[in-house]
Amino acid sequence: MSLVEIRKVQTRKEWKTFVELHYDLYEGNEYDAPELYQDVLDYFNKKKNPAFEFCEAECFLAYKEGKAVGRIAAIINHRANEQWKRLCVRFGSIEYINDPEVLLALLKSVEDYGREKGMDEIIGPLGFTDMDPEGMLIGGFDQLSTMATIYNYPYYPQLMEQMPGYEKDIDYVEYKLYVPDEVPEKFSSIAKMVEQRYNLHIRKLSRWEVLFKGEGLRVFHVVNDSFCKLYQYSELSDRQIMNYLWRFVPYINMDLITIVEDWNTPDHKMVAIGITIPSLTKALQKCHRGRLFPFGWWHIMKVLKFYKTKVVDCLLIGVDPEYRRKGANAFMFYDLIPRYHKYGFIWGETHVEMESNDKVQSQWQHVEREQHKRRRIYKKSLK
Repeated sequence: MSLVEIRKVQTRKEWKTFVELHYDLYEGNEYDAPELYQDVLDYFNKKKNPAFEFCEAECFLAYKEGKAVGRIAAIINHRANEQWKRLCVRFGSIEYINDPEVLLALLKSVEDYGREKGMDEIIGPLGFTDMDPEGMLIGGFDQLSTMATIYNYPYYPQLMEQMPGYEKDIDYVEYKLYVPDEVPEKFSSIAKMVEQRYNLHIRKLSRWEVLFKGEGLRVFHVVNDSFCKLYQYSELSDRQIMNYLWRFVPYINMDLITIVEDWNTPDHKMVAIGITIPSLTKALQKCHRGRLFPFGWWHIMKVLKFYKTKVVDCLLIGVDPEYRRKGANAFMFYDLIPRYHKYGFIWGETHVEMESNDKVQSQWQHVEREQHKRRRIYKKSLK
């Protein structure tokens, strides 16, 4: 008989336990980027997260001997399921102690939820959409995490491999990119070529244009077009896009965002976007248990305003498929690298890239790089 009790998260006290379990497990860890307390509550709030327009979810806690020892979210993204022709329930926001019985009980809670909803398989770790952290870390446990990705201990995948029926669905890789002392000659030559041959041009946006002139929507429409064929991607709605814009744009440096436009088109079509930000990992580690007050906000503002970090996160790099062969990506970094010099960045972190996506990985071939992390999405049939 199992000694693990599973409870659905419903009360305010249970939500507090759900969020704080992460801080209990990772307190003092030098690689983890702790999540902000209020962000997690808002993430699962149906009134605040626009993803609930096409998703449904339940969260569960695992208890052993009266103590919370694990957590998990069950998510069904109906839009993604329709697009990918897979009846999937996702598991995400998963944390657990080093105990296979706890993990087995957590996964079973999501499996049962999925079966009740008519799902054929379980996949994860995944969030509501591709903009959320995804993939269990299986390599690179001694590397600094980012606010957009998951960090977990080595025992997480070790226990996952023991779970009956679970197997690899896909792997993601991540790269550490070293900022070159000078803009690579290859980037410079490509920049001149694309301007002359294709009439592509760099544009820098203002906050006003992004938030009030519709340019933010245009930026994320490029993201939708660029990512539409990636694993389990579901198109972002305009309400989701505006939610992201109002959460982040007021605080980020617009100098670190670069847009490429095609001036051959009447409306100067956006064909590539590069959204990069200073790494907030060390600042988040100084926010006591994910709180911005009393002093957490100051550590974050020191990074955003005074660049007290040597690391830049390549948060979103998107290129319209039609323009990938035209050098739009190299053109973006031709503009961004001098700005990285200006702010003192030494190296950058890519976001997750599918291990099989050679076209995306080839864009880094002209800079010194290191493939330093790998993460996995697992699957299991529920039939």
